[in-house]
Amino acid sequence: MNIACLVRLKPADAEAIRAIDPSIKLTEAGGWFDGEFKETWPAATARRYVPGEGAGTRGERDALLAEADIVVSGFPYPMDLYARAPRLRWMHQTPAGASNLRNGDIWGKPVLVTTSRGLGEVLAIAEYAISGLLYVAKGFDIAVDQRARGELSHPDYSAVSALRGKTLCVIGAGGIGREVGRLGHALGMRVVGTRNTLSLSEADACFERIVPPPNLHAELALSDFVAVCCQWTDATTNLLDDAAFAALKPGAAIVNVARGEIIDEDALVRALAADRIRGAVLDVYVGEFEGPPRTEFQQDPRVLLTPHTSNKTDASDRGDQALFRDNLRRFLNGEALLNQVDWTRGY
Repeated sequence: MNIACLVRLKPADAEAIRAIDPSIKLTEAGGWFDGEFKETWPAATARRYVPGEGAGTRGERDALLAEADIVVSGFPYPMDLYARAPRLRWMHQTPAGASNLRNGDIWGKPVLVTTSRGLGEVLAIAEYAISGLLYVAKGFDIAVDQRARGELSHPDYSAVSALRGKTLCVIGAGGIGREVGRLGHALGMRVVGTRNTLSLSEADACFERIVPPPNLHAELALSDFVAVCCQWTDATTNLLDDAAFAALKPGAAIVNVARGEIIDEDALVRALAADRIRGAVLDVYVGEFEGPPRTEFQQDPRVLLTPHTSNKTDASDRGDQALFRDNLRRFLNGEALLNQVDWTRGY
């Protein structure tokens, strides 16, 4: 069983993979494809995610993929992976978002694909989301704007609010969304959520209710804060559009830790111009892997924009390697894999 791992592994993780079964031949190829990535992916993606220059020749990398039964990849990944890996039976992507795969030839192909959905830096991302709520609620955006203007004015802070007692709508009550909800609930917020699967578990105890996506606008009308945590799919593209902002409770604030494409950015600009929302904290934006954000977001003091850093932490709790090993055992035993991507659903 040939496994080509295109991400850098800790020695203990590599040893644990090899120990699963004597048939496993693991090739650690972390960093080998960096040169290719710089040539084939947009410059903005390469600057952010590709640290090295690669290793070996194109022929050697082709040979690695040609013999691979399983490929473990991060982001970016070989955009022509399917064409170069005729023996490929399973690809595991260490990031959580299946939308990362949309640009490659693997999308929609008859190959098992799994992601680390719900097992990335879930706590770090949730902490970022709650920090974003506090940034707006406590008027830190006002402080930043005043500093830029060389002012310090007490009356400008009249809209400062508590989180306690406020309603938080979590769009996408999955792994990350549940953690956002848990932290919001711990601060005394009323937490509601949306997701496709309505069956509840102990992990959903922080939610007053979880409703299906068609009920979103009704929940937005009651929400003081919104955290966007869902997967980007065809169904969630421009989910927050003019109609959603019209339904949203006036003066609400939004945090997006998912994908920029879930928010209709033209609609967001119009909502800001009309003072329908109090502020927006965006860790993502449309086309972030291709180029810079739109100037309106850079210039509006009510918008805080960060370059997809919500997962940064000095206390990692990633579970992607444990998930891969669990799934590897399942794969070898002919069992169903966890976190398998459903191409029709989009994640």
